[in-house]
Amino acid sequence: MKENVLVKDTLKGLWDENPVFRQLLGMCPTLAVTNAAIFGLSMGLATSFVLLCSSFIISIFRKVFLHEVRTASFVVIIATFVTIVDLFLKGNYPEISKALGPYIPLIVVNCLILARQEAFASKKPVLRAIADALGMGIGFTIALIMLGSIRELLGSGTVFGFRILSLIAKGGWFRPWGIMLLPAGAFLTLGTMIGIINILSEKNSKNRSVVEERRQH
Repeated sequence: MKENVLVKDTLKGLWDENPVFRQLLGMCPTLAVTNAAIFGLSMGLATSFVLLCSSFIISIFRKVFLHEVRTASFVVIIATFVTIVDLFLKGNYPEISKALGPYIPLIVVNCLILARQEAFASKKPVLRAIADALGMGIGFTIALIMLGSIRELLGSGTVFGFRILSLIAKGGWFRPWGIMLLPAGAFLTLGTMIGIINILSEKNSKNRSVVEERRQH
């Protein structure tokens, strides 16, 4: 029974409650750093690490926090892990750290992380908090990789730096869409993907309803 609950807590972040496509959380880094797949992956992993670690700590000490300083306590814990991530990237991946710029420190106030602490980690046992953070982190990372891959592919013809579409200048047929590397490209790509996901979700809901009606009859 516990295993089923943990699986549900994990899987919900991948689709039904995906933080980007369904809940529209963490829009600032989602739109700002996804002009390349590697940046989306880096931001997703950084956010997932902070979310997982902070959820673990907050769940353990959830009965200790005073109501009056609960949110401030959460921010201090989150900021600790954000500092770890920031220093790690600066020391080991300076180019990625420079490209992500202020958006790594801004993970401290990322509404995705604060929302999961308030709504879940501070109220649930440790294992469920970890499962929830893992699912939300993976869902967030997948969303950023998808956005980054699409924008990079259409904007420069590459994905993770590997040439996929041949440029016209080099005898190919592809002309880069410069707008995809700009903020407008982020809005267009995200809006299109959300629209497609909503259509698919609506179709799935209708199919489920039809199946349930047939079972009842």
